[in-house]
Amino acid sequence: MNPTEIAPLAAPAAQAAHPGSRQPDDPAKVKDAAEQFEALLIAQILKSASETGDLFGSGSDAASGTVMDMATQQFAVAMARGGGLGLAGMVAKGLESRGDAQ
Repeated sequence: MNPTEIAPLAAPAAQAAHPGSRQPDDPAKVKDAAEQFEALLIAQILKSASETGDLFGSGSDAASGTVMDMATQQFAVAMARGGGLGLAGMVAKGLESRGDAQ
């Protein structure tokens, strides 16, 4: 099959009836996405901090580096779920208010 022959996806029925409108986002999904974003940001901050010095140990071999990366990711997720830096709440509120305005 030629890729140019693929038909475009049809719009959902609700959007087809009202092309300018969209359904509001589920608040739980917005909160989860905001927490994931904050966890990613925290992980990047921790990774940068550990690369600049001996923050979490030597990390001299590949195995310890991999373990530290995994630990950093899990720590960042736990921090974000526990409130973290407070960014998830601000992002969620911003997304929810943006969704209400549309």
